Amino acid sequence: MIEAATEPNTTNPPKRWIEQLPIARDRPVLGSFATLAIVAAAWLLRTIADPLLPSGFPYVTFFPAVIVTSFLFGVRLGIVSAVLCGLLAWYFFIPPAYGFVLTNGAGFALAFYVFVVATDLALVHWMQLANRHLAHERETNRRLADTREMLFRELQHRVSNNLQVAAGLLMMQKRQLSDASAKAALDEAGGRLALIGQISRQIYDPSGAAQPLIPFLDELCRSVVDASGRNDVTLLVSGDYQIRLQPDAAVPTALVVAEAVANAIEHGFARERAGRINVEVARDPAGGLDVMVRDDGHGLPANFQTDASTSLGLRIATTLARGQSGTFHLAAHEGTVATLSLPAHLLTTVK
Repeated sequence: MIEAATEPNTTNPPKRWIEQLPIARDRPVLGSFATLAIVAAAWLLRTIADPLLPSGFPYVTFFPAVIVTSFLFGVRLGIVSAVLCGLLAWYFFIPPAYGFVLTNGAGFALAFYVFVVATDLALVHWMQLANRHLAHERETNRRLADTREMLFRELQHRVSNNLQVAAGLLMMQKRQLSDASAKAALDEAGGRLALIGQISRQIYDPSGAAQPLIPFLDELCRSVVDASGRNDVTLLVSGDYQIRLQPDAAVPTALVVAEAVANAIEHGFARERAGRINVEVARDPAGGLDVMVRDDGHGLPANFQTDASTSLGLRIATTLARGQSGTFHLAAHEGTVATLSLPAHLLTTVK
């Protein structure tokens, strides 16, 4: 069955709190009242602390008020806050108090205040501009990533669907043949093409990251058992769940394991005999991978040699293993054990 590519998740992620600043940009009245409240709180706190402070600290609570206002509500309201705080400090806390008298000391204090708040406002403004720019770039990158994922999945599904179409054409061609061996060959070829399409849909990730091996093999092997029509075959896949398979090794490895499972069902168990297949995944002492497919079936013929076998499936499995610098062989051990050995560079382990 041909499947359509699924749409990527385009839901906008929640914004970071700092990306929402300044707040109340679309509600200036609320921002104005909040600014007045902050200025009033700074004046009240400075008034309460006045008996405890030595002379020469008229702006000790007003500087934070200006910074907080500009940080939360933007530079415009920050300027309003700076003007109000400067006037309050001048009137109440710069000698002579309770008047706007411009002495030399008051002028120096006011110039210092203007210099500090102007620097603070400029820094906050530049920080908010940079923050908005970063937020815009992050949103652009997110959209590009969504587009890449959509294109990847579309390509992936088109390839998988085309393989299924090719498998279907082989099945149609098989109906035109009368030779049993030719039909069987087309049947096997169509099944392998369909299997490659299924594997490519399962294993590849848009990020190119290595995929967990055990869940992938478990789903794959159960699909092979289901396709055989046998409901009396028990399957167990076990091993190190931390092992991941590199994407380039996915299809050949899956084909070899699927061939081993199909071979165990076809040749190990007669129709009247139930059976058990264990697929074991483990690291070898050199850091490579061993995938062992064990069955408790009839076993191998006497003097059997994997390299000398005329079975097309076994020859394909051996060739695919060698193509990855690995090996594949069958051995008799209370049934049959098929072992695929792969080098360490094809694997990664999640810590």
